Formats: sequence, C-alpha cells, structure tokens
Amino acid sequence: MNSRRPLDAKCDTSLRNRGYCGIFLVRRFSIGLALFLAPGALFAQALLDGLAKPLQGRSMRATSAFRKGADGQYDPKADPLMDDTVMSNWDRATVKPGETYTVLDAEGPGVITHIWFTFLGPEPHQWAPDGSANHQEMLLRIYYDGQEKPGVEAPLGDFFANAFGKRSEVISLPVVVEDADSYNCFWRMPFRKSLRLEIVNQGDKDVNKLYYNVDWIKLDALPEDTPYFYAQYRQEYPVKHGQDYVLLDTKGKGHYVGTLLSVRMRSPAWFGEGDEKIYIDGEAKPSIWGTGTEDYFLSAWGLKKCKTPYFGVPYFDQRGVGGLTSSYRWHLCDPIVFNTGIKVTIEHFGWMSEDENPNYKAMSWNEREDDFSSVAYWYQTGVPTFTARAPGAKERKLPSLDRTIVYAQDFRDAKHHGSGTVRAQAMPQFHDERQLTYKPEAAGEGWIEIPFKVEKKEPLRLLVKGTRAPDFGRYQASLNGVKLGRPLDFYAAEVEGKEFFLMDFWPEPGDYALRLDCLGKNVRSEGLGLGVESVRLRERRPRVEKMGHDKDKDWRVKPLLY
Repeated sequence: MNSRRPLDAKCDTSLRNRGYCGIFLVRRFSIGLALFLAPGALFAQALLDGLAKPLQGRSMRATSAFRKGADGQYDPKADPLMDDTVMSNWDRATVKPGETYTVLDAEGPGVITHIWFTFLGPEPHQWAPDGSANHQEMLLRIYYDGQEKPGVEAPLGDFFANAFGKRSEVISLPVVVEDADSYNCFWRMPFRKSLRLEIVNQGDKDVNKLYYNVDWIKLDALPEDTPYFYAQYRQEYPVKHGQDYVLLDTKGKGHYVGTLLSVRMRSPAWFGEGDEKIYIDGEAKPSIWGTGTEDYFLSAWGLKKCKTPYFGVPYFDQRGVGGLTSSYRWHLCDPIVFNTGIKVTIEHFGWMSEDENPNYKAMSWNEREDDFSSVAYWYQTGVPTFTARAPGAKERKLPSLDRTIVYAQDFRDAKHHGSGTVRAQAMPQFHDERQLTYKPEAAGEGWIEIPFKVEKKEPLRLLVKGTRAPDFGRYQASLNGVKLGRPLDFYAAEVEGKEFFLMDFWPEPGDYALRLDCLGKNVRSEGLGLGVESVRLRERRPRVEKMGHDKDKDWRVKPLLY
C-alpha cells in the first residue's frame, strides 16, 4: 500500500515545501490521523517515510554539559568546557530543596522532539551518602508562550510512567525508561512564542547529578490550528464515594493520547472492574463506555507486569491491602477526538471481601475506596479549561495505612531467635529501616520471634514486610502459638521486597508475639536465610468496623485472610 500519496495530498503546498509534515506528527488532525491510525508496521513505516522528506527548521539542544565561567563555576552562557581536565565531565546539575531549575528556556516557534533525564536514585550513594530526592518529589513543569499556568505539570516520575516514587523500566513508543534510570520521552511539544521547561525540587533532599538533553527544532512558523501538548497530574486519596474518578475535563478541540493510572488498594481482592466512561463534546451520557479497568489498559483477567509499545504495567506487587499497581495506555493508533470538549473518567468498582460487604458476600461489583493518582496526556488547540493542579510533594506521598510498625532489627538478642547468626542489614531500595537478616544453622533449630502490643480492638491486617532472596528459606508463621496459613517462601531468583499478608482479625488489647519457624528451603534456594524489616498491623476501611461482621469471632479458632 502506498501511504505517502494520501498523506501528501492532505498537506498544504506551502507546508509540504517546507517539509513540515516530516517533523511534526500532529500538525493538523488530518495529518495526525494518517500517522496515528496506521497500525503496527504501517505506523513505523509512516515515521520512516517522514524521514525521507525535506525537513525545515534548525535542530537545537538544551543540555547539562558543563560550561565554565570566568570564576571557574558553571555559567549557562559559557561554551561547553572541552579540555582534558576532569571538570569537562561535570555534566550535571544539583537542585537544592525548594529550588526551581530551568532546563530549557527557548524562543519559538519550535517543537520539542525528545527529552532525556537521569539522576541519582533516592537511596544513599557514595556520591550522596544521605540519599537524594526521589522522582515523585521532583515536579516537572512546561510553560508555553508565557502563560501563567503550566501546560505540563506532573511529578517527573509519573510523567515518565514511574509512579509511587519507585523506579520501573518502561519500554513503549512515546516513553522509554531503560533500566529504570534513563527517562526518555518522544512526545511532540510545539510552541509559538516561547517554552520554559523546569524542575522543582519539592523534597527535603537534593536532586543529585541531574543530567539532561532536550532536543527541539526551531521553526519559521506554526500553522494556526497547531494543537499543543498537555499533561496534568491529579490524585484522590482515597477516591470520592459516589463519583467516578476524573482523569481530564476540558473544553476545546483536540485529541486525547494517553493515561497513566496508579492505584494503591485499601481493601483486599481485585480493584479493577470499573469501566472507563468518556464524554465527548458536552454529552450528558458517555458515548464511550468500557468493560473494565484491565480491559481499558488492553490486558485481560487482571493486570500483571508487562511493557509493550502502546500499553503496559510498569509496577505491580500484589493484590491486597496496600498493594500497588500502575498502568499506562497510549492512544497513538486510536486517539480520542473531540471538537468542543472531553471528560475522561473511570469508575472505582471491583471485588470486595466478605467483611466489607453489607451482606457478607464476596462480590465483583462494589464501590471501592482505593487511592488513585493519574496523568492525562492530550493535544488541544488553545488553552485547556481543566482546573486540576498537582498538590505538593508531601501531599503526593501516599499516607501510611499502618497502625503499628515493629522493626525486627530491634530484636536481635538471643532470646528472640534460634541458633544461627543475625545482623541488621540496610536495604534502602526496599525498606525505610534496616532489616533483620537471619541465617539459621539448621531448619529445625531456626526461628525468630517479634513481640508487639495492641492498644485497641479494631479490624486490622497482620503482615510481615521482608525480603526474598536466592539464599532464603521457607518459614511457618504463628501468632501466640496459633499457626497462620501456609508456609511463607522467602526464596526468589533475584532479591526483591515483599509483604507477606498473614491474617485479618480483631485482636483484643494485649501482648502478642509473631514467630517464624524455619521449615527448610525451596528446592532452588541456596540457603535457609530470612530477611524481615518489620511486623505491621494495617488498618482496614472504616466500613469494616462499622459493619462489624467479624468483631466477635475468635481468630484463634479460625484465622482468616481475605
């Protein structure tokens, strides 16, 4: 199929002569449609075909390359240092807490074609012994044409499909985070008069070793109907009862091109039965109505980690109270077109455990009260009317659900473990505090015991926050001598953090002791080890206490885990 002739036929002659279609995929809807709707190989072919046409403009770049001023310090107006001293390799910036760092301040017209960032992660490092700000605390803002409100406003991590302040690999067409530490995007971002791209450090620690390249093309002019690229973060902790979660609500003309949705579950079971409901051009009832959350993200029968050009799940740990899931969906081949406005929403319905259901039934259609955050991505002519703004970094951090946290490292004395060795080990990529790492001499002799106190009778979830590793073993949990569920397998082929859910119960006030007995090892494991950061009592939703289904049940007789 010859896809070039129809595309050329829809370009203005003046634009074709300037080669404008080759560099800007969303010049006008007819051009964008020709490229966006080409599936699979045709989409890639359309991109390659554009490279074989004359291109107008001049390529530019904003970079963190070190520029030495007269005083020997960094001077953004100086030329990059190009000598044989080590200073020539100091191609990075530091952003102090509360500071705003301008990455690009350009005069238009022009279009950004590529953005790349990297910086140190939040864990302590030899170059940053006290750690660094995480990417949820770094706010990315892009201002067009001197406007007061940013056209792009999102935590830097979330903008690159990395939610919760956690680093995850993303391999997609518009966004690539290789090895979870190189942040790339290829969204086209046109501007007429000016563009300012900045990073605000809203954390309590420095952004350390910030490297960046921003590639853009300076143009002579932009067509009058050129849409701008927009992205906006918002959140609800938890979602509002009786109201669908709103991703975007704006008036104007444009097309919706992407969603990042991040969910922390506050209830057991599966959250993702809610449908997307999209209202086009002011309609009272949504004409676009989906069939379930995982269906909107182009998966089926739930969500699991995956990465594809158009959709993926960069982060997923497990279902349950406190479980985290983050998913992206890029509408590259299927942009959602609107002429006078669009409202993009999603329901927050899903499965519910018996003790959260009025009729004490596990059902698939219940309104849940999970924590949602999102980034909406879209193109629009003119200025959006969406009023959402990103809250500060402290408000963006998910509030703790844990009523009680007892750190295992505080119980390394001999009376709290069997034969073997114990030590406190820092695992900053997984835990806030050092974990207790235990290596028993033999399976039958290995155990640890962690005491805790309950002050009030209320519905809680008991769990162990720990680590799985190639040389860890299998352990049986018990509470005050009562066996809890099946053995816990602490083996994994690669080291990873893990929360082990043990029981949902209404404990009476008093003293308790959680014990883990070594049963042996997974057949693939290299040892009998154990890594425990803490024992936690996690809150259940207020309706569990209000309904009180299990209030008078004796957990010792029949331990329950929903």
